[in-house]
Amino acid sequence: MGNIYLMTTIVDRKIIKKYLELYRENDLYVMFLTLGYGTATNDVLDYLGLDSIEKAVAYSVVEEETWQTVKKELQKKLRIDAPGGGIAYITPLSSVGGKKTLDFLLENPDYVKKEESALKNTDHDLIVVIAEQGYTNLIMDAAREAGAYGGTVVHAKGTGMAAAEKFMGITLSEEKEIIYIVTKTEGKNAIMKAVMDKAGYESKAKAVCFSLPVTDTAGLRLVED
Repeated sequence: MGNIYLMTTIVDRKIIKKYLELYRENDLYVMFLTLGYGTATNDVLDYLGLDSIEKAVAYSVVEEETWQTVKKELQKKLRIDAPGGGIAYITPLSSVGGKKTLDFLLENPDYVKKEESALKNTDHDLIVVIAEQGYTNLIMDAAREAGAYGGTVVHAKGTGMAAAEKFMGITLSEEKEIIYIVTKTEGKNAIMKAVMDKAGYESKAKAVCFSLPVTDTAGLRLVED
């Protein structure tokens, strides 16, 4: 089995449905959608052939082989490389909060996890927690008790909820909250364990979490030793 990645897709809101349909055709059902705005000036938008700064951001967890297939179809079927097509990229996951969470994110109970990401010498990690709405305080209380200093919350909509019953035996609502927590790499596992113990899929929060290696930081309000 290959490595696993967080795939992020940023496109104009008007065309996001085409991308979601293509992903479903490739068995990518576990995704979370957020809305955003581009920051380009009108001159830059005209140059790139873009007519709107309103964006949709889709997140999905993929295996390396799946990414290669999807990438080709994005280029061929949706012409993502053309002006106004959007952008998709992958970031290696350094860890995932539990085997059931991994099965749910990949919809693949046969996946054999390799050792953590090759980016092992980074000083910080980004922990991403996806949970039912209304449980941010529960999650952040658990994270702080384990050494986290704070987090950022965004609202999102889940589009792969049917897989939850298959792999986790639970029913999830579509409305989600995504909590981003940047922490020292050495404290990452303790924070993730605390979050899953108090707000995991057996709790009302139904949280899943994973981490991404952070190769560099600037302007982050981190408490350094």
